[in-house]
Order: sequence, then C-alpha cells, then structure tokens
Amino acid sequence: MNIRNWVRFYLHTLLIGIGIGIITGFAVRWDDYKHLFIELNLSEIGMTTIWFMGIGAIFATLSQMGYFAYLTVHRFGLGFFRSLWNPVQVVLIAFVLFDLVYLRYNAFASSGESIWRYVLVALFLFLSGTLIAYLKVRQSNERKTFIPALFFMVCATIIEWVPVLRTNEQDWFYLMLFPLLVCNAYQILSLPRYLERSKKERMELKKRKEQEAIVKS
Repeated sequence: MNIRNWVRFYLHTLLIGIGIGIITGFAVRWDDYKHLFIELNLSEIGMTTIWFMGIGAIFATLSQMGYFAYLTVHRFGLGFFRSLWNPVQVVLIAFVLFDLVYLRYNAFASSGESIWRYVLVALFLFLSGTLIAYLKVRQSNERKTFIPALFFMVCATIIEWVPVLRTNEQDWFYLMLFPLLVCNAYQILSLPRYLERSKKERMELKKRKEQEAIVKS
C-alpha cells in the first residue's frame, strides 16, 4: 500500500471510530445526558460530543495499530507454523475466549452470581467475529481466509480491549468495545480495496514515466 492510500485507510477508520464513539457514548450514558437534549443545551451537547469524538479517535487509532500488529503476527505464523497455522489460531481463539469468561468471572463476579453474563459477552464477540469472517470469505472467494479473519476479530479485539477488561467499568466496557469491533471489521474487509487502488496507481505512475521517457527520447 502506498502512503496516500495508507493515509486514506487511516482517516476512514478514524472517522468510523469517531462516529461509533459518539453514538455509543450517548447511548451508554443516555440517562446522564438526555436532559441536555430536552433543554437544548447546545454548548454542553457540543462539548460532550467533542469528548466522545476524542475517545472514538483514540480507540480507532488503537484498532489500526492492532491490525498492523496482527498482519505482522500472521506473516510470522505462516512462516513458522506453515500449514499448522490455522489449527494453531483455532486453539488460540478457544483459549482467549475461555480466559475472557473464566478470568473475568473469577475477578469480578459477586458471590452467587451466574457465569452466564460473562459467557454471553464472549458469545457475542465470537458470533460477531464469525459474521465478519463469513463476509471476508464471500469477499475473497477463499475459504482459507475464514480462520485468520475470525482470529483477528476475536483475539485482536480482546487484546485491544484489555485496559477496560481489567477495570470492569460498565460504561467504558461498551464504550470501548463497539468502536474497536466496528473499526476492526472495517479494516479487515476494506484493506483489499486499498491495496488494489495502490496497485492501480503504481501501474498508472509507471505508464506515465514510460511515456515521459519516450517523449524525451
């Protein structure tokens, strides 16, 4: 990918993160902010929106850092494990989901609390990842992309989500999850389009240089 398309890729991811951050922020904290809309307090609404924009931008940037880290890990995994890389990813997915449930339940569950609330979070993440992985297969027409896409959507999202998982703050729990999830989904589904655009731009640049060389000669 050339620099121009990398900047586009980042900015589009950033805008998506900002948008989801604003929507999620007001949805999660609606009881705290609904009076601002009832009173039409535009200055407070504006300041709160800017706050959520900043949060969304941070999470979008974290998502992109996680995505490029994943691409590096994926290439390393293919080189080291070769044909076993997909089975290794399946094991890692199961391990990370188990830890998401077990560790959080042990750390934060009150006496007598059911484990199902923690299981449902992991199930939601797994089903969301499965949907995106299915769309990735449809996009690429290659079944082998399913496991890597699912691995990224589950494992990378949980790793990026760790700062909030450690504190278990309910509002931040959702405020961070949805921007990460949407930004990760956007990146894994849209990257091929940017790569193709970069390829076409390089070819066009090469043709122009060849034509200029012919004219000069």
